[in-house]
Amino acid sequence: MIELVNSPVIYKDGKPVSSESLSEESRGKTIASRILSSHNRSSSRESLQIKFDSLISHDITYVGIIQTAKGSGLERFPVPYVLTNCHNSLCAVGGTINEDDHVFGLSAAKKYGGIYVPANVAVIHQYAREMMSGCGKMILGSDSHTRYGALGTMGVGEGGPEIVKQLLSNTWDVKRPEVVLVYLTGQPRRGVGPHDVAIALCGAVYDNGFVKNKVLEFAGPGISNLPMDFRIGIDVMSTETACLSSIWETDSRVEEYYAAHGRADEYKALSPLDGAGYDSMISIDLSTIEPMAALPFHPSRAVTIRELQKNAGDILRQVELEAEKSLSGNARLHLTDKLVGGKLIVEQGIIAGCSGGMYDNIAEAAAILDGHSVGNGCFSLSVYPPSVPVNIELIKSGVQQRLMESGALFKSCFCGPCFGAGDVPANNALSIRHTTRNFPNREGSKPSDGQISGVMLMDARSIAATARNKGVLTAADELEYTAPARAGYSFDGGVYEKRVYQGFGKAQPDQELKMGPNIAEWPKIPALEENLLLQLAAVINDPVTTTDELIPSGETSSYRSNPLKLAEFALSRREPEYVARAKKTALLESERQQGKYAEELQAVVKRLGLDDAALKSTAVASAIYATKPGDGSAREQAASCQRVLGAGANICREFATKRYRSNCINWGMLPLTLDENASFDYSVGNWVYIPNARGLVESGAERIPAKIVTDSGVEDICFNMNGLTPEEKQILLDGCLMNYYARSAKA
Repeated sequence: MIELVNSPVIYKDGKPVSSESLSEESRGKTIASRILSSHNRSSSRESLQIKFDSLISHDITYVGIIQTAKGSGLERFPVPYVLTNCHNSLCAVGGTINEDDHVFGLSAAKKYGGIYVPANVAVIHQYAREMMSGCGKMILGSDSHTRYGALGTMGVGEGGPEIVKQLLSNTWDVKRPEVVLVYLTGQPRRGVGPHDVAIALCGAVYDNGFVKNKVLEFAGPGISNLPMDFRIGIDVMSTETACLSSIWETDSRVEEYYAAHGRADEYKALSPLDGAGYDSMISIDLSTIEPMAALPFHPSRAVTIRELQKNAGDILRQVELEAEKSLSGNARLHLTDKLVGGKLIVEQGIIAGCSGGMYDNIAEAAAILDGHSVGNGCFSLSVYPPSVPVNIELIKSGVQQRLMESGALFKSCFCGPCFGAGDVPANNALSIRHTTRNFPNREGSKPSDGQISGVMLMDARSIAATARNKGVLTAADELEYTAPARAGYSFDGGVYEKRVYQGFGKAQPDQELKMGPNIAEWPKIPALEENLLLQLAAVINDPVTTTDELIPSGETSSYRSNPLKLAEFALSRREPEYVARAKKTALLESERQQGKYAEELQAVVKRLGLDDAALKSTAVASAIYATKPGDGSAREQAASCQRVLGAGANICREFATKRYRSNCINWGMLPLTLDENASFDYSVGNWVYIPNARGLVESGAERIPAKIVTDSGVEDICFNMNGLTPEEKQILLDGCLMNYYARSAKA
C-alpha cells in the first residue's frame, strides 16, 4: 500500500510523526538538506548555487556541450567529467558520424582533461555508480536518469547548458527544494522486483504532481530488506515521478558495495538526524506491492498485472482510444487483438540498461527460465547488461549461459532499446520492457509513416515469467521458482583500467579536436529585441508533451552534433508541419532584418496599430503552445532545435519539469505560462505580440502583458514568467547561454 501525506512530518526515533509546521532547524536535519548545504556557494538558504563534484554525459549530448563550452572560453575541465558512449554506440546509422562523435569525445577528453569510456563498455549511469558515486557527493548529468541516491549520492539530470555552466566554473541555481520523506516498511514478496515498486510509486504521485521538482529522501526499516540492486532499480525510476533528485539512508550493504568496487573510502553513514523535518511523506509498505505493469504510453499508467489479466479487453481498448486522440499520422494502435482465448499475448521482452540490466534482475530472470524455453514463436527476449564488469560476473556465475540456453539473446552494454535505437518492435506489436520509459514513439515507431507499437513497462521477473509461458502475460508470483541467493558483490574493474581513458588533471591544450564532417558549430543566435512578435507554429492540447515528441529519439540521435540537420526532425512525430511553419516565420524575420516587410507581416502590424519604427525594433519569431511540455528526457535539443529554427518562446499551462524550462531559458526562449483559469483557444498561424519584451525581462516582471491577433480580431492576454534569477534574465536578454558567456568574456 502507498499512502500520501500532504502535510509536514518530523522524523523522530526512526519514525515519522505529524507536525503542524517545520522549523528551519528541523529542515536542516534531512540528508538532502545537509548535502545541498555542503555544495551551496550562496549565502542564501532559499536560493541555492550548487557546485557539483563531478559531471557525466553520453554520446548524444557531449559533443554539443563541449562545442558550446569551447565557444564560451573553456580551457580545461575543472572537475571530473565523464564522457560515455552508450547511446550512439552501434554506429549503424548515418555513415561515419556516430564514430566521428566518439573520436571527437576522446580528443576532447585529452585536450581538456576528461574521462572517456569507449562504446559498449558501460552505460552512463552504471559507470557513475561503479566509479564516480560517493556518499554525500553530488553528480550532474546531461541525462534525466542521473539518479544515484541509493548510493548516498545526489544525482541531478539537466540539459547540456547546465553542464556547460559547471565546466565554466559557474553554479546550478535553484530555489531550495521541498524534501519528501519516502518511508519504507515491510519486505517485497517473491516475484516482486524494483520495477514493480517504482511503477506503483509513479502511479501514485505523477498525475497529482505530489513530488514535482522536490527531493525524495528514502528512509525507514524497509530499506534493510532491500539488496543494493533493488534499491538502485527503484531509485533510477524516481525521475519518472518528476522529482528533482533523490537520496537514501546508507547502511552496511552500501558500505559493502563501495568496498567491493575498490572505493571503500567513499562510504559514509547517512541518515536523517533525529527531528528532521519533511514537507510531506510517501509511506510504502513493500510487502503489499504486487507485480505491476505500466500501460502505454507513460510509466505512471500503473495497473497490477492481476488487474490487467482480468480486464485486459477494457483496459487495452481505453489505451487504443487515447492513442487515436494523441497520435499524428495514419497510425492506429491495435492492442485488443492481443487477447487470444482470454489470455494476453505479447511479442517481445527486453531487460536492459540502467534500470533493468542490473545483475540481480538478470540473475532472477535466469532462475525463472532455468530449464525452460522462450519458444520458437513470435516472442523474443533480449538482455542488455549495464557494464562489462557486470557481464563478466554474469558469465562467471553461469547466469548468462542459463538464459542463452533458454533462447534469450545477450547483447552489448547499450541504452538503445530505451529510446528507439535497438530492438524496435514490429508494427502493432506489444513489447514488455524493464527499461525506464514507454512514451509514444520512443520505442522507434513512426506514426507519421503509419507505424506504431505499444510498450508496457514490467519488472524483469514478470518478463521472464511471460517468456517462460512463450509470450502469455504472466506475473512472476504466479510461478514456482527458487530466487537465487547472492553472497556478495564481485567486481572486476580490470576492463576499465585497460580501456577507459583517465585524463582528469592531465589536460593537453595542444591536442587538436577531431571534427568529423557532421560536427557543426552552433548558428548565430540573436539577442532579444525591444519587442517580440510570435507566430504559433504548433498548438498541442495533449495533457503532456514529452521531449521525445519535441525532438524524437532513435535515428535522430545520429544528427545531434549538427544543430541544423537535427532541427529538421523537431516535432516530426507529433506535428509534422512544424518545421516548415517555423522556417516560414524565420524567413519573415530574415527579410525584416533586411528592411523587407512581407505582406503577411504588414497586415499583422497594421492590425496591432504599430508604425514602421516599432516594426524595426520588433523581432519576429515562432513559438509553440503545449499544455505541459518537457516531460521525460533532459535532452537540451528539445529546446535548441526550436531555437535554431527561429523560436522565441514556449507558451504553456505549466512546464512538466524544471530541466526543460531551464533548457528553454538557456536557449533564449521566453518561458511563458498561463494563469490556471485562463483560456488559450488559439490556432496555428495566430500571432502573439509582446511590447517592451526586453524591458519586461530586464525589470524582472513576472506578469507579461501581450496581445493576440486572430482572424476575428485583437485580444489582450497576460502571461506569467515567474522566478527568473539575475543570470537567467541576462541569458534571455543576450539570446542564449553562449551569447551570455561571449559577452561576459568581452566585458
